[in-house]
Amino acid sequence: MLRRLGLWAIWVSFLVYVLGFAPPLPADTLQPLQTLLSGQIPWINPVLISIFSMIGIWILIYSCLVFADGRMQSLPAWAFILASAGSGVLALIPYLALREPNDKFSGSKDGWLALLDSHTTGFILTFSTLVLLGFALFFGDWGGFLHEFQTNKFVHGMSLAFCLFTLLFPYPTLLQDDMGRRGLTHDSQLFRWVAWVPLFGPLLYLCVRPPLLARRS
Repeated sequence: MLRRLGLWAIWVSFLVYVLGFAPPLPADTLQPLQTLLSGQIPWINPVLISIFSMIGIWILIYSCLVFADGRMQSLPAWAFILASAGSGVLALIPYLALREPNDKFSGSKDGWLALLDSHTTGFILTFSTLVLLGFALFFGDWGGFLHEFQTNKFVHGMSLAFCLFTLLFPYPTLLQDDMGRRGLTHDSQLFRWVAWVPLFGPLLYLCVRPPLLARRS
């Protein structure tokens, strides 16, 4: 109950803050799209491109846990993940709050689950993250990003959403249950790495976790 209340409180607080207290949307928010439609390539700060892309990485990281978890839930996990592609963390938090703790997995893995369960997927996501970080660090305008964060609602909310993806990964029982399905215990050294190392902890977990242990229901 406390877990659910905490998640709903985070969801409501984030929504209220972004809608009511975050910086406004500037008048030229759609300028890059207009420039692209005119046949020119707009300049967008590489930091913004990287953060936006890494939110997609986060959604894929959660997908590698949520789709297997959804097999044992009454909730349509795919619907929440699909919605998160458009709304980010706002669609994911309700799933984390509504799901029931369950560390079992029954039946066989279909092709989609096998892909999400593969170490290759973890390696690809890790490599992609390193490329995006390098792109932001070496080519990004961090002063410009700070200005956008302080004055642009979209950039402000996107950056906070990235932080929420990071903070929530070890908080709900989603991670503990995924480890339980694989014969791992939540008090292991692996859990501490996953829980306390932002972004790269979860990526490491996807690269080294044992395959799903199918059990009869």
